[in-house]
Parts: sequence; C-alpha cells; structure tokens
Amino acid sequence: MADRVVVVAAVIEENGRFLIARRLAGTHLAGYWEFPGGKVHDLENHGDALRREILEELNTGIVNTRRIFFTEHAYEERTVELHFYRGDLTAEPRAALGQELRWITREEFRDLEFPPADSALIDGLINASL
Repeated sequence: MADRVVVVAAVIEENGRFLIARRLAGTHLAGYWEFPGGKVHDLENHGDALRREILEELNTGIVNTRRIFFTEHAYEERTVELHFYRGDLTAEPRAALGQELRWITREEFRDLEFPPADSALIDGLINASL
C-alpha cells in the first residue's frame, strides 16, 4: 500500500495574481509549479503546518486563512491528501529554499505544468468559483 501524505497549501491572491512556486530538483514532481505549502507533521494541525511551511518557504507569515478546497490524489508511490487554504501574507514573499516564485493571472494557469492533484482546484480558480 502506498504511503499517505497530508499536505496543506496556500492560495495567495493579490491584485488578481496568484503566487506559485516551482518544485525543486530532487523532490517528488520536481519542476512542476505548485502553491506554497507542504507536509503536515505528526501531531500538527493544519493551521500550524501552513504557518510553518510559509515561513520556511517564503520568509513571511500568513493570516486570515480559510480552507477553500480539499482533494485526494493517488500517485504510484503515494496518496496525497491536499488541503488548500486562502490567506494573506504578512510581508513580501522571498524564496527561502532557492525555488522560483512567480505571480500569475488566472489565464496563465493553463500555460504551466501543475501536479495532477491540483487540476480541480485550478479549474475553480480559472473560473473564479473558488
């Protein structure tokens, strides 16, 4: 049976643009674009995990979070349980891990490669239903 991983991710929108990050080489789905976030540790709640991940990845805090979407996706090597949260950053994001960051419009989502698990969320963002 494949491992199960619980992940939280932040959907940050400012002035009609969304913050995305490129997955680093050597990671699962390297090179794909994603929403900042990461794995929830044992005994950690979603809010604490999201704040920790945003600080570790973007050198800033996140406030006003609310869950907007949940999905599960089975990859060959693991099943990912994804919880997406809208939120506001407390400062300008800076790539703490050397990852590429980009602000994109709704229209640009289709031009970039995202993990298959993100497809329903992205459809909702493109259609402005999420």
